[in-house]
Amino acid sequence: MPTTTPDGGPATPNARDLIDLDALGQAAECLRTLAHPHRLRIVELLLGGRYTVGELAESCGIPSHMASEHLRLMQRCGFLASEREGRTVYYSVVEPHLANIMNCIADRFGGARR
Repeated sequence: MPTTTPDGGPATPNARDLIDLDALGQAAECLRTLAHPHRLRIVELLLGGRYTVGELAESCGIPSHMASEHLRLMQRCGFLASEREGRTVYYSVVEPHLANIMNCIADRFGGARR
């Protein structure tokens, strides 16, 4: 936990209080993956339940092949999982922190909701 200076201001954190630089690199890579409006919309939808590629594509107004690519990138980061039922593949969120990230986005930018 950071300490304060004698005047009550925040002190510079000790190196042991900081997140490991490799972990920050992984976080930056995953945040870059999320940094696309369609991917954020897909996450928003998937936080409400599981969807197929076609359902996500239709909800986002994009072709299925683009939705598939967005899903592939987010799966690679460990955000999503897929489950096959017969010939249908369903996607769902497996990273619980995505809900917190989306809540931060909604708190900051939610005024533009439709």
